[in-house]
Amino acid sequence: MATRTPEQPRPAGGSRVTIADIARDLGISKAAVSYALTGRPGVGHATRKRVLDAAEEMGWYPSSSARALTGADAGVVGLVLSRPPELLTFETFFVHLLAGLEKALAERGSSLLLRVIGDHPDEEIRTYRRWWGERRIDGVILLDERYRDPRVAQIREHRIPAVLCGGPLRDWTMPALWTDHGLDADVAVGHLHALGHRRLAHISGPTEFVHERARRRGVRRAAARRGMHVETVEGAYTGPSAARFTMRLLDRDGPDRPTAIVYGSDVMAASGLVAARERGVDVPGGLSMLSWDDSQLATLIRPSMTALRRDNLAYGALAANTLLDLVEGRNRGLVQLPASRLMARESTGSPAG
Repeated sequence: MATRTPEQPRPAGGSRVTIADIARDLGISKAAVSYALTGRPGVGHATRKRVLDAAEEMGWYPSSSARALTGADAGVVGLVLSRPPELLTFETFFVHLLAGLEKALAERGSSLLLRVIGDHPDEEIRTYRRWWGERRIDGVILLDERYRDPRVAQIREHRIPAVLCGGPLRDWTMPALWTDHGLDADVAVGHLHALGHRRLAHISGPTEFVHERARRRGVRRAAARRGMHVETVEGAYTGPSAARFTMRLLDRDGPDRPTAIVYGSDVMAASGLVAARERGVDVPGGLSMLSWDDSQLATLIRPSMTALRRDNLAYGALAANTLLDLVEGRNRGLVQLPASRLMARESTGSPAG
């Protein structure tokens, strides 16, 4: 039988903390541990406190179903989104990703346990620990990798099967779905360079997310290779933020004003387009615009938005299948996603003059 490293998940049921583990750790009987955890008489106050403290420290939770007795898989995949709930109403990335997840899980007889908690990464970690301890899930999908992501250490410590949508990450031994953001940036910047642009601005999303850091780095490097000047601005995934920064850039006079702007999402780009109109700037005659994430919104606004397209339905399906493979004993390791495709539309053109 193949050996497993500490970071790799044990077989189903093998890595969750049990009453026997707590008893062995404290050097007392399983019956005493059971009495303490269930509040029954039979143990003293000091012993009860020792058991409860050890259970919390070791990550033990009462089982929510009879699977705790059988060791069977739950048939459920967990996903917690640490994003504001209202973001899901206009960011189609999540809608498509979830649709891809659900389709792939249904085909393999599993289901999705989803929770949206707002911007609270600590609560995300607690939720995963509770779900895993209660045997409600077989594994988790980690979205939105953060810089020095605290979830990584927790997932390792509790040996929860997981797929990281990010990376590559040092010492991560479970599967990761990796996007070459530098390659995508080169495609976007190359398109603008070919049109004649030499001065760009990049309004990114929050740099707490690793993918935004990689995109900013990729844009700067792609511009430097072509002798272009680029200014990077950290925004938020909201319309008002993108509009505000766009106006600031357009309020400049002379050569300091960019001739093209790259946005972190379609919502940001659409808001930037409105801001340009308010400033009386023609798109693309006076300013070119390009969005990182292509959605139906990019084709509905006028002028239609040039964007980088990726198949987010396929992305969700791949994440689901990769996690289910891991639960069944097959670790796919590092999986590189296909490069984004540039969809050239009406919002990009040659700079004026």
